[in-house]
Amino acid sequence: MSGAGIAALARGWLGTPYVHQASRREAGCDCLGLIRGIWREALGAEPAPLPPYTMDWSEPQGQERLWQAAHSYLTPKPLEGAALGDVLLFRMRTGSVAKHLGIQSELGDTGKRAVSVPRFIHAYSGRGVVECALSAPWQRRIVARFAYPQEVL
Repeated sequence: MSGAGIAALARGWLGTPYVHQASRREAGCDCLGLIRGIWREALGAEPAPLPPYTMDWSEPQGQERLWQAAHSYLTPKPLEGAALGDVLLFRMRTGSVAKHLGIQSELGDTGKRAVSVPRFIHAYSGRGVVECALSAPWQRRIVARFAYPQEVL
């Protein structure tokens, strides 16, 4: 599926409530659940079962478990190679593990006729699945960029 197709699927999740560990469109999801749900819609069954996790998972140990899992199932990309449908991995605080995910939904355009900013879709506690500007503060938090595989692993 194309990156534009992934972004379109992500838009179908807008308004889904935030529910920790869930991954069902309209019923509820967290940021990882959004990525998992889009995987199922685009590629079929998920590649591996997911163990239960707490809100502060990996922080006490300082392990980059989400980053490692992304490397196992998604295709790593250069940070500067933005494309629609990319999975973005964020580090929310300096020195903490990277543990927030989103989908690049717009690349932005600074042409003479129209000015738009890059955008992304993510599940955010207290807000649900929303589309936001990928503003400079958000961009600074991106530590990795991935693409969904073109076919099921």
